[in-house]
Amino acid sequence: MMGKRAVPHAPVAPKARGPIPAEAGIGLRFRHHQEVLESRPAVAWFEVHTENYFGGGAAPACLEAVRREYPVSLHGVGLSLGSADGVDRVHLERVRGVIERVDPGLVSEHLSWSAVGGAYLGDLLPLPMTEEALEVVCRHVDQAQSGLDRRILVENPSTYLQFRHSTIPEWEFLAALARRTGCGILCDVNNIYVSAANHGWDALTYLDALPAAAIGEIHLAGHTVRELEGGRTLRIDDHGSRVAPQVWALYAEALARFGPVPTLIEWDTDVPALEVLQQEAAHAAASLQASAGRYADAA
Repeated sequence: MMGKRAVPHAPVAPKARGPIPAEAGIGLRFRHHQEVLESRPAVAWFEVHTENYFGGGAAPACLEAVRREYPVSLHGVGLSLGSADGVDRVHLERVRGVIERVDPGLVSEHLSWSAVGGAYLGDLLPLPMTEEALEVVCRHVDQAQSGLDRRILVENPSTYLQFRHSTIPEWEFLAALARRTGCGILCDVNNIYVSAANHGWDALTYLDALPAAAIGEIHLAGHTVRELEGGRTLRIDDHGSRVAPQVWALYAEALARFGPVPTLIEWDTDVPALEVLQQEAAHAAASLQASAGRYADAA
């Protein structure tokens, strides 16, 4: 059960939450703000990085305007749930402030750490998969859900190294986190594919270990392949291209296991025209529609 709010807040006028539909949305980036407000494109929902909308100014005002027309999800990158330093209460309160202004349908964060000694390192760093680390992350997820007064989703990472002393497979770590805290899972299918390729994991084993009832959102994105010495390759999750065919295939496997789930197209580097993102979302929408049909037939 979630605890009481850590800090009192002024009453906020109730609004419809605007749940995120089990359809394909796109990540809203700054270069598309004005176009979205002016053209009101046919997009099911938008997701933004929470920290980009702290404070006042043009960006939060734009987000509030978009929120009046579309469901919105908040995707955080700064809570550092895996940090040994603990949850930054000031940062948590700033996240809460965006939630109260926007009333998002979903709120998510990453299974990673990015802060130590009060310094933010500007990256989503991997954790050792140990029981000790699991206890730390569970404690911080509990604190975040209590402080935000709502359930959050936690996203699986993309990784390029593994700690020798890890004792828990990443998929079991994530499933245990959801079971112990009641949080949901943001299943990033591209991240699963990238990490599985980099470490020699079986991506289907990863999907099979995730509790279907906990899956609240799916992410899809592009990645690059870097050739290393000795004929080895490294896949890098850079969100800078179209979704790879292998990731689309793994997405179909995810939908077969989890059913239709709100799905986001992420694109953060070399951001293209809005039309390109809509094309990728249309591809995801076709898969979602096929998945919904299979579930209807089975009912």
